[in-house]
Amino acid sequence: MAGSTYGTIFKITTWGESHGKGIGVVIDGCPAGLPLCEEDIQTFLDRRKPGQSKFTTPRKEDDKAVILSGVFEGKTTGTPISIVVFNENQRSGDYGEIASCYRPGHADYTFDQKYGFRDYRGGGRSSGRETIGRTAAGAVAVKILNRLGILFTTYTRAIGPVSIDDKCFDAAQILKNPLYMPDAAAAKKAEAYLETCIQDQNSSGGVVECMISGMPAGIGDPVFEKLSANLAKAVMSIGAVKGFEIGDGCSVSKATGRENNDAFRLADDGSVEKATNHSGGILGGISDGSDIVLRASFKPTPSIASLQHTVNRSGEEVDIRIKGRHDPIIVPRAVVVVEAMAAITIVDSLFANMSAQMEAVKKFYET
Repeated sequence: MAGSTYGTIFKITTWGESHGKGIGVVIDGCPAGLPLCEEDIQTFLDRRKPGQSKFTTPRKEDDKAVILSGVFEGKTTGTPISIVVFNENQRSGDYGEIASCYRPGHADYTFDQKYGFRDYRGGGRSSGRETIGRTAAGAVAVKILNRLGILFTTYTRAIGPVSIDDKCFDAAQILKNPLYMPDAAAAKKAEAYLETCIQDQNSSGGVVECMISGMPAGIGDPVFEKLSANLAKAVMSIGAVKGFEIGDGCSVSKATGRENNDAFRLADDGSVEKATNHSGGILGGISDGSDIVLRASFKPTPSIASLQHTVNRSGEEVDIRIKGRHDPIIVPRAVVVVEAMAAITIVDSLFANMSAQMEAVKKFYET
């Protein structure tokens, strides 16, 4: 299977299946000397692990990270970092009845068409549990970026019809409610909405927003390696993401040039800054020094208890009810996954940018 590796210099390869012995990631290209321990990884994994609230799957997994290589005496060695999370609470029997059926909204049919077989135990490689490896690698990437003054604020912007009010934005609220919403009133409304979804044996979609501050200008390339394009690929590679936006996103199609253009001005220190940020921090595929703002739209969880119509591998039409332990909404656990993929992309772009100007190369190697 190709396509499990992402990045050019800071490169990650995820591995493992939902109901296999474990899930993990190998990170190549991390510089030596970065302080790193399993607790750093665990902080991120705890944000995505199941069983956090009634709005996530009741599957109980500690998702404990184990660093197998690449760290010595509390610091990275510059060699590949291998991280594993062992699966401990699989219930493969929950999937026995749908082993030969194509679940609506899942990758069962497409996986079968590509490979001629599929791991029906929770989706195997196409399971959302694959994101454990991405999240672990993202923890390393964020730590690198934090040391450079680049910070992330990532949260749930919308759940179903309920969106946060920007006038009520309070970052302190993100970790105070199970939905990771920076608006307490919106979080309560969203919880009530999800209660109705659960009662109706249904699920909901939503939107994750990520703001990246402290980005220097000049990161990214103007053609095929646009920072915006690479961020889009990274975030769109998350299984349930169906839409991606930067800055004003799709609404720019309704704007005029005067409305959409960000005026440049001189800051108090004489540097160039923008009066507004409709561009979302990227112009021409290159960072412009303002906050990068991106959004990912997630589809509703396809595993619902309602009766659904489908076909099986024998070509028969059947009705099924999906058993097992599933999230009524993917979004809250996906917040950290979006942050992780954005961070991995930013680190890779920063490392690639170090050779963009001869003066920078000369300065690095001057003795």
